[in-house]
Amino acid sequence: MRTRPLKVALLGCGVVGSEVTRIMTTHADDLAQRVGAPVELAGIAVRRPDRVRAGVPAELITTDATALVKRGDIDVVVEVIGGIEPARTLITTAFRHGASVVSANKALLAQDGAALHAAAEQQGVDLYYEAAVAGAIPLIRPLRESMAGDKVNRVLGIVNGTTNFILDRMDTSGAGYSEALDEATALGYAEADPTADVEGYDAAAKAAILAGIAFHTRVRLDDVYREGMTEVTAADFASAKKMGCTIKLLAICERAADGQSVTARVHPAMIPLSHPLASVREAYNAVFVEAEAAGQLMFYGPGAGGSPTASAVLGDLVAVCRNRLAEATGPGESAYTRLPVSPMGDVVTRYHISLDVADRPGVLAQVATVFAEHGVSIDTVRQQGKDGEASLVVVTHRATDAALSATVEALRRLDTVRGVASTMRVEGE
Repeated sequence: MRTRPLKVALLGCGVVGSEVTRIMTTHADDLAQRVGAPVELAGIAVRRPDRVRAGVPAELITTDATALVKRGDIDVVVEVIGGIEPARTLITTAFRHGASVVSANKALLAQDGAALHAAAEQQGVDLYYEAAVAGAIPLIRPLRESMAGDKVNRVLGIVNGTTNFILDRMDTSGAGYSEALDEATALGYAEADPTADVEGYDAAAKAAILAGIAFHTRVRLDDVYREGMTEVTAADFASAKKMGCTIKLLAICERAADGQSVTARVHPAMIPLSHPLASVREAYNAVFVEAEAAGQLMFYGPGAGGSPTASAVLGDLVAVCRNRLAEATGPGESAYTRLPVSPMGDVVTRYHISLDVADRPGVLAQVATVFAEHGVSIDTVRQQGKDGEASLVVVTHRATDAALSATVEALRRLDTVRGVASTMRVEGE
């Protein structure tokens, strides 16, 4: 084993960074054996140096992140500060000074992954980011390496623990959205400002990363269709239960049937209780992968938190350090297919539509005519009336999202339709 240590610079020492420091310190001997050389933490860049950080050596703390990554003796930079800047500049600076990078920065990778990969390749260094998607769940490396010889057609998953916790509570306890969010906040699953989670921005960034890797094409955050889950109600869950379904916020990445395009989207959806993702509870994540040769695979586990995310970071760190010793690099960006990303309107989906209608003869025929005029076939209809008012629940067969949206707008214009109570896509059939 080589005696000269590989030196690591850590950018950020919050929940994840502190746990990375702890593991590197307490398991230093094991890491050295696994890598083939000692792995030494050479510096930790933070914004607030006076903050108490239990178990973090004070002599390693610095506020000058730029100077740290410019040191000529740094082998690997671990970036866990998040956001676009200064993370992007620090990472590219690290590349220029010969350091490989391990990152957990989903937002940056979803926005500028192609440029970062190109910068790493130009300098002959690594860019690894297992921790950017689904915490401790091994997902990036299986898609990028283990399934490199297969053809992935679909990736369907729960990739945000906060929203899964909220929806799970609404499903199992009957709580409303606000009550479930308050519980998630009290338990530390939701941030003080939960917008990134509940409006789907976090999941959309992860979907962009997964789609790019799965389909060997470039997918940016702006390419991902996004809907949040703040409008999901107890009535939606009641309707889902009558269909034998539950509701999840899903990231869905698909290759078109003709293989000429891909789609990436995030939105709430009803899924059958028989689907493996329906049983994913609390703040857990799970990703369902469908490939041509491997068939159906499911990856499940804790998708966030200090220890799970640090586990993924350390896995990448070991791999990158091994590459440094071998004077080699691991796989970089694979975007050879150059497939376009189709807009949401072209995506083929199913809809669950709940209508409040007048309870009189001919209403169902009017509604059915609207569906027929827009080329949307009806799968099932359920109607219940009382005192001159009725509720009508329609589940469609698969059609383009544009056709389904146009159908809903036409239904709103019917004088017999009092209102569209809710619409939701149905997945996983």
